Formats: sequence, structure tokens, C-alpha cells
Amino acid sequence: MSHPASAPGSGATQSQPRHYHLIGIGGTAMASLAGLLRAAGHRVTGSDESVYPPMSTQLQELGIEYAEGYSPANLDVNPDIVVVGNAISRGNPELEAVLDRRMLYTAAAVVIKDELLRGRHVLAVAGTHGKTTTTSLLAWILESAGLNPSFLIGGIAENFGSSFRLTDSEYFVIEADEYDTAYFDKGPKMWHYLPVTAIVNNIEFDHADIYRDEIAYRFAFERFINLIPRNGTLVAGWDSPIMRELASKSHAPIESFGYDGEVQGEHPRWTARDVSFGEHGTTFTAVHDGQVWAEVKTTLSGAFNVRNALAVIACAEAIGADKAGVLRGFETFASVKRRMEVRGEARGVVVIDDFAHHPTAVRETIQAVRQRYPGRPIVAVFEPRSYTAQRREFQQAYAEAFASADRVVLAGLFHPERYTEQTAMNPHELVETWRGQGKTADFIPSPDDIVARLTPELQGGEVVLVMSNGGFGGIHGKLLEALGE
Repeated sequence: MSHPASAPGSGATQSQPRHYHLIGIGGTAMASLAGLLRAAGHRVTGSDESVYPPMSTQLQELGIEYAEGYSPANLDVNPDIVVVGNAISRGNPELEAVLDRRMLYTAAAVVIKDELLRGRHVLAVAGTHGKTTTTSLLAWILESAGLNPSFLIGGIAENFGSSFRLTDSEYFVIEADEYDTAYFDKGPKMWHYLPVTAIVNNIEFDHADIYRDEIAYRFAFERFINLIPRNGTLVAGWDSPIMRELASKSHAPIESFGYDGEVQGEHPRWTARDVSFGEHGTTFTAVHDGQVWAEVKTTLSGAFNVRNALAVIACAEAIGADKAGVLRGFETFASVKRRMEVRGEARGVVVIDDFAHHPTAVRETIQAVRQRYPGRPIVAVFEPRSYTAQRREFQQAYAEAFASADRVVLAGLFHPERYTEQTAMNPHELVETWRGQGKTADFIPSPDDIVARLTPELQGGEVVLVMSNGGFGGIHGKLLEALGE
């Protein structure tokens, strides 16, 4: 795996080589940071429990040493700075040793800001939904336009075969996550990312384990928007009511975008006309301030990906990227793993893997599959795994989110002991609601039992859409194997 590195772009900070030790190095974000720090010339070590591919493979390929398991002995390498992952909490034996020894420690987002972002033109992609796909698309578009960007993405961008890259370009593309920074910094990571050109695609209450209510969640984005300098750009998703309200907080010029031409009497600056969906992608006409910008062909599917594409176009135009290169990038974009990823086809059944877990993302993903495979029955298999997905207050939203699926299979809650009868989703009630709508619906807790139940019942021609933000017991491969037999 190649990760080119050289001196940062004009004005960027270049510190003296240091030794960074990452506690929790096996996570996607931390392993990517390890690679970026190594590319910047620093020594990197770390520790974690149960490191598995693809991150274990990536660390090995980069020659980064890490200890299996947490222990005070891991700190005997005497690092200059300890980076504490946001999954690490008090009581972790290695963290306790850091505190006992009065060692210098910080959070990953702070290191990213100080070592990698400061002095660069940061293009930050924020929003409740679509961040990883939009960030990957933006990085590839700028690459196709010859701008050679650095990037840090919360998933493997298939065009690059990596979640990160460090170059000498002035442009750095980063996925700006609203999840918390560390046990000692409960503010969102995106507040550290020094946005210059920022996409805020949409805002809808999520992460109920971090934010006490929608007001707190909105404030996270309000402050992020307030960080954009006057000579930057806010690319704002106009189809999102909360985003439209918060746009007035921006001190930077606003490039609004929306799927529809008019939202409550307001016209977004960027819109799409003549949208056509097909099995191999989407075509549409991008329009700016009423004037045709270009005909766009993209490998992506679904109305939400038309919005993502418009956001990326607005971003690219804001920095003056080459239009021909941008359009070429859309045609050659290879998506990102676990975002409507076709895992295979067996016995005429297509199996798709998607990360969707919020009710809105579930609804939009099912509709996108419907647009991509018109006329084919959709079997939606959903694992309620995230904190949001398992909360009772979202139950009605899930009941509505699966409206366009032909059949629904609901798996068991993830760590149900964390919830009470009052706070947890009730799978049996959900299934009865769907059956009342005339759907075939089942609650089957185990992924192996789901495979055993579906395999003999699938006739061929169906699209099985598996949605989970976790591994889901390897259900995708098991289903394809069973169908093949």
C-alpha cells in the first residue's frame, strides 16, 4: 500500500520528529492517524485489544509496532506524546499508568489539527448522513482534477485503497465527525479540524449516547459553522431544515445545494435536473443559479447521492478545480466499502452491504436500491446495533423507514442489557407493525438463523440489503455461500 509523503504544503506546520504512542491504535481512525504520522516522519507505536483486518494488515504493512492488550509495560518505550483514543476510558490500565507517571497525553483530533491540518486549506465534510461517501468522492474528484489532496476518511476509499494519504498539496480533505473527542474532551472531533471550505450536508438528531437532546446536537454544528473563516465557503444542504436555520450563523459565503429546485420558497444555488437512475449509476444535469453547469454521470445510486454529488461540485467550484477533471472523477469513482457495496450474487440473488443505521439513512438506502434495481423484490435485513438504532424513541421512525421494502428481517439488539423495557426498541412490536402494513416481517435474533431461514425461501431475482454499522456475524458471506451451495 503506497502512502506518498513529503513536506506539507505552503504554510503548513512541520514539527520535529517525535515518538507518538497510540492507545487504541486498532480502530479505523487511530490506525489511519498512525499511518499519517508515520508518513510525516514520526515514530509510531501503540496498543489495542483484538486488532483484526483490515487495520491489523495496514499497520503491519506500514511497519508500525503495536502491543496486543493494554499494559503499563507498553509505555516503557518512553514516547514523547501519548494519544488516547476516544474509546479508551478511565480504568484502562495503560491510561491509568499514563496519568500516574504524569506523561504528556492528548487526543487524536488535536494531533490531526496540529500535525496535519494547520496551515493547509482544509475541506471538511460534516453532517448526520453521508459523510464517508461524500469525503471519499471529494478526495477522488480533487485527485482527478490534478490537485493531489491529502485525506483522512472514516472508511476505505476504494479508488485509493486506503482511508488516508499525506501529500505535499495545500488541500487536505477530512471527514468531520460530530462524535466526541476523548474521555477528557467531550466536544465533537470536528471542532478541532480548522475548516476553510466546509460541507454540512444535513443535520438530524443522532448519537443519543453523546448528546442529551436535539438542542445540544444542533449547537455542535452551529459552532462548527462558526469556525469557517470569512474567506472560506460553507456548502450547505438546503433540503435539511436545521441546516437552513443554522446557515445564518456563517461568516463565510454560502453555496447552498438541494435535490429539489425550491425549498419553502427559497431556491438553493445548486440543484439537479433530469435525474435518471439505473443499475449502473445515475445521470443528472447540475444547475448553478439557474444556469446549466454540466451533465454529470456518476456510478452512485439514489437521491441522497445526487445531493452528495452536488455538494462536492459546489466544493470543487469554490476552490477553482478543473471542471473536466471533476466530471472525469464522477465517472470513475469506485465508492467506499460498506456503502451500498455489492458483496456478490448467487442463484440470481444480489447481496448488498450498507452501513445505514439511522432511520433516515435506512429509508434513503432502501429507496436508492429500489431506484437502482427497479421491479426486483427487496429483502431488508437490519441489525439494530448503534445506540440510536436501539432506542425506543426511534421505533416509530424505523416502522416508517422500511415502507418501501418488500420484506423485513429484524435481528436482535446489540448488548440488550444496556437498556430497560422503557428505553429499548421492542422488536416484536415493530414486526407486528410491518405485518399490519401487509409486509412479510420476522424477528430473527441470530445472523446464522437468518441465513438458514432466508436461503431456502429466496427464489432468485431478489435484492437482499443488509444494514448494520457492525460486522453482523459475517452474514453477507454466509448468505452468499449458502445460496451458492
